[in-house]
Amino acid sequence: PVFSPLPQGLPPHLRLSFSSVPKMPEKVSSMKRVSVLLGHLDETRTDAPLSELMTHHCNALASVGQPARNAPDDVVIVSALRTPLCKAKKGGFKDTMPDDLLATVLSAVTERTGVDKSSIGDIVVGSVLGDGSQRAIQCRIASLLTGFPEEVPIRTVNRQCSSGLQAIADVAAAIKSGYYDVGIGAGVESMTTNPMKWDGGVNPKVETHAAAASCLLPMGITSENVAEAFGVTRNKQDSMAARSHARAASAAKAHKFDAEIVPVVTKVKDKATGLENEVVISADDGIRAGVTAAQLAKLRPAFKPNGTTTAGNASQVTDGAAAVLMMKRSEAERRGLQILGTFRAFAAVGCDPAVMGIGPAVAIPEACKKAGISVKDIDLFELNEAFASQASYCCEKLGLDEEKVNVNGGAIALGHPLGATGARCAATLLHEMNRRGPSCRYGVVSMCIGSGMGAAAVFENC
Repeated sequence: PVFSPLPQGLPPHLRLSFSSVPKMPEKVSSMKRVSVLLGHLDETRTDAPLSELMTHHCNALASVGQPARNAPDDVVIVSALRTPLCKAKKGGFKDTMPDDLLATVLSAVTERTGVDKSSIGDIVVGSVLGDGSQRAIQCRIASLLTGFPEEVPIRTVNRQCSSGLQAIADVAAAIKSGYYDVGIGAGVESMTTNPMKWDGGVNPKVETHAAAASCLLPMGITSENVAEAFGVTRNKQDSMAARSHARAASAAKAHKFDAEIVPVVTKVKDKATGLENEVVISADDGIRAGVTAAQLAKLRPAFKPNGTTTAGNASQVTDGAAAVLMMKRSEAERRGLQILGTFRAFAAVGCDPAVMGIGPAVAIPEACKKAGISVKDIDLFELNEAFASQASYCCEKLGLDEEKVNVNGGAIALGHPLGATGARCAATLLHEMNRRGPSCRYGVVSMCIGSGMGAAAVFENC
């Protein structure tokens, strides 16, 4: 035959029946009918010659294999920035409002790119611990304080530890759908201001449903469950923690974080005098250079007797914010902006709440599948180190090369400001991919989610 068969397994919206093709006079040849059908499959063609249609690649079928590169409607990132990450209650942001942290990064992503604040279609902010309505108002205050016109809307999203990544995915989906051309996905958390706690009562029905009851388990207990269920030893956890600090210290010394960190002008209250002093916070303050696995092995279990999860091999409680400026590729090119990367796919997948830390092991393959690639195609991973137990398990389960995972350290060294982590990881990943150049094509951000889920997003360096 002149035409090859169409690929099998097309998505539903491409499964065209001949009844959808306009009726044509009987004298029109079958060749012409096929030509018309192919024209329906390729929205970029109008009246191309039949010879061209026989060899022309159909962009609509890109999801069948690897994604087409550099398409005008790709959603791309043109800026990804974060504040330094500081230890809650005793670090550089202990006296800083979450509004001010968020305002810093919202201002930076627009001002550094020259994008007018009035052109932003929406701002979506991931946040976990702040009271819902109060945090939403704080985010609105942050946008207004930093000069966004009152016409620019803003909202919050809470999918626990993936909230910052969910914000990015929500903006990408809205841009792809044509709701607006330019948007910001961000995240903020002040674990100093809003400590982890449960408000109100608990539904007594959970006593009759094991999975529902497991949603209430302390996160440290779920870490112990993962370690016990999958044989993740204390030594393996401490080794990962030491490696996280060593890599973060090395990255900071080499100024690798400079491109992603926005210094924050704030005030710190002196405990002795009560006086406030203006300071500029420009570096992460949780990194412990030189710490060893042997030193970490001396720490006591934090959540259960004879357990393996400690303060040293778990993520730090942290204050911080991050923001990612996104638009269609055609819009970025029109504005003459440098493209950091392309948002390719996102997936959130549920798992057993009792071992919620395994979430990335189920979410990463799903996100890669949606992107038309495999886990083996990924060159770099930012896998949130909520606990060394679960991060170690996920790496082993997926067969990940540790030289590709958290190459500049992870949450054990840098910290885990819950709602901001996804956006922070995206910033760290994208800047590292750009440093490595074209040989580093695909990167993944992933994390586990309290109550039993995992989330992952695929980014492409193009």
